[in-house]
Amino acid sequence: MKNIRNFCIIAHIDHGKSTLADRLLETTGTTLKGGNDQVLDDMDLERERGITIKSHAIRMDYELDGKKYILNLIDTPGHVDFSYEVSRAIASSEGALLVVDAAQGIQAQTISNLYMALEHDLEIIPILNKIDLPAARPDEVKDQIVDFLGCAREDILEVSAKTGDGIEETLRAIIKLIPPPKEENDAPLQALIFDSVFNQYRGVIAYFRIFQGSIKKGQEVKFFNTNQEYEAIEIGHLKMEYSPAAELTAGEVGYIISGIKTAREVRVGDTITSVKNPTLEIIEGFEEAKPMVYAGVYPIETDEFEELRTALEKLQLNDAALTFQQESSLALGFGFRCGFLGLLHMEIVQERLDREFDMNVITTVPNVNYIVYEKKNEPLEIHNPAELPDVKFIEYIEEPIIEAQIITQAEFLGGIMKLCLDKRGILKKQHHLVGNRVELIFEMPLAEIVFDFYDKLKSVSKGYASFDYQKAGYQRSKLVKLDILLNGEKVDALSSLIHEDFAYSLGKRMTEKLSELIPRHQFDIPIQAAIGAKIIARATIKAFRKDVTSKCYGGDISRKRKLLEKQKKGKKKMKTIGRVNVPQKAFVSVLKLD
Repeated sequence: MKNIRNFCIIAHIDHGKSTLADRLLETTGTTLKGGNDQVLDDMDLERERGITIKSHAIRMDYELDGKKYILNLIDTPGHVDFSYEVSRAIASSEGALLVVDAAQGIQAQTISNLYMALEHDLEIIPILNKIDLPAARPDEVKDQIVDFLGCAREDILEVSAKTGDGIEETLRAIIKLIPPPKEENDAPLQALIFDSVFNQYRGVIAYFRIFQGSIKKGQEVKFFNTNQEYEAIEIGHLKMEYSPAAELTAGEVGYIISGIKTAREVRVGDTITSVKNPTLEIIEGFEEAKPMVYAGVYPIETDEFEELRTALEKLQLNDAALTFQQESSLALGFGFRCGFLGLLHMEIVQERLDREFDMNVITTVPNVNYIVYEKKNEPLEIHNPAELPDVKFIEYIEEPIIEAQIITQAEFLGGIMKLCLDKRGILKKQHHLVGNRVELIFEMPLAEIVFDFYDKLKSVSKGYASFDYQKAGYQRSKLVKLDILLNGEKVDALSSLIHEDFAYSLGKRMTEKLSELIPRHQFDIPIQAAIGAKIIARATIKAFRKDVTSKCYGGDISRKRKLLEKQKKGKKKMKTIGRVNVPQKAFVSVLKLD
């Protein structure tokens, strides 16, 4: 027990966490030198984008001063949309390496991840990474860290994860500063599931950290929340490959295979205990993920609905922040209403459904959850504009508000302020940090940052602004439901809840875009944007017309008029029975409207 160290790496996106993890693995002999970069990022998607999406656990063996140590590392993502993964890693560790880029300094996500670690009383080791870069400003960034963390300058380790400088010192610091787990071997078994994966041949493999007691191969275990009992068919350590073991004791991190075939039976954050001598309390400090953004996910082929359900269940095992429930739409058929932590999370889930499960899906307009106060009934929480009651019954609507923290350089202040104010933001605080860096705190509606806020922020600041947010409750707002009507019929998949001030411009843009994308039919198609019964914008797709008068060479005008009247009647009849076919491309393009 004295020789076990459990730690995670936390930092802002692109500050070098995965590269540092690579060097630690090489130095401890867990992987071969000169092997693959980003060893722990085993998803193709992670390598292509250069970001960590999943937190990964791995065990390293290291010898120092003649003693053998076991180091359990959990590498974490840096993007704000995956902060849920970080919370799980922090709940399983006793210490954290706080990595700060020597060229970029402290960023928004560094701060929020650090606060999360401090709440769990983790031992923090500050690391200044990328000191080999020509743009590195070690002295200035050290001042920021000292100012922010309150540590001594000599406590900050200088490291270059790329070249391997300072890695040995980092390993010494981990062993010296991070406390070993508490001795709890005699107590009843209590282990936290922090991740799980689905294996086609072996079922669900759950990853856990034991807080007290021990677990043996073949032992009968119980999962607390689901109240299911299983046999521990195989347990072991998480190395580069699964490494089976006969017993795991308190403080260790490992995996369990118990032949579970149903994905729903394993929940991340659940507590494992033994059947014979169960623990009476679950492990505290683990929070359920609260989705920020909702969107409908529908299969392109309607008969693939069940395959989509299976794919989402398997994906939820590996990504516990994803939530979904069944829903149906007149335009798109049967599908699921999914909850995501943000737009990048939504994009990644869509991409993973395509790559890992070969599922082609349509995603509807992302929106947030609103609280509707009706005149007589209880408040109603809605995730979808289609659920909104009739306008005459609504007293008012509240929308979720976030507190956004933006850290940037002083020269980009004007552009960022304008962007936030255009998005209905209210400036709460402006604070000058070390050097020419400024921290801005804005209160903004979550719905405004759901679409393209992050991309625009990067453009305005030339990539030098970092962004983080947390929920700050609800506030009353003037919201209206914008409906799109095709040939007089509402298309529920294109409905959206929007602030009254922006409804007209969005309606106009949507009708114009749809008129370009929907092919012409044999009859005129009016495309209308409406708020309740009031039409606020319209575009018309003209019908294909046959020149019925072409056979009349001169002669009486009444003959031509008769033919045109006959054609007009036919078009009118066709319009009443005709159906408008909306291509999938039109849905996707309208959803991506800027």
